[in-house]
Amino acid sequence: VQLQASGGGLVQAGGSLRLSCAASGRTFSIYAIGWFRQAPGKEREFVARITWSGGSTLYADSVKGRFTISRDKAENTVYLQMNSLKSEDTAVYYCAAKPHYRASGGYDYWGQGTLVTVSS
Repeated sequence: VQLQASGGGLVQAGGSLRLSCAASGRTFSIYAIGWFRQAPGKEREFVARITWSGGSTLYADSVKGRFTISRDKAENTVYLQMNSLKSEDTAVYYCAAKPHYRASGGYDYWGQGTLVTVSS
């Protein structure tokens, strides 16, 4: 599975951005796709995930009510709509996928990051 993240950029606090994660290859093997982020000097953290088949979602507390994850199965793409952005959302955002046989485990496939910068 290959993942291509895009959509990052510079936005003012309170603004919105939509990130995209395009999947290719053995997409039938995907159980879930998640978004993670890593801010400068900090460890990578979980942001949100969606199951590929059922569309079940899970969010980090820090983004609940502001971010929405969705998927378009026809386009093999997962989106992260980010609203009411804060300066603390500034980070490199990564999408990742886990296959069915790792449904309760970690993410095996990672895309390149896309930088989100929120100016205050």
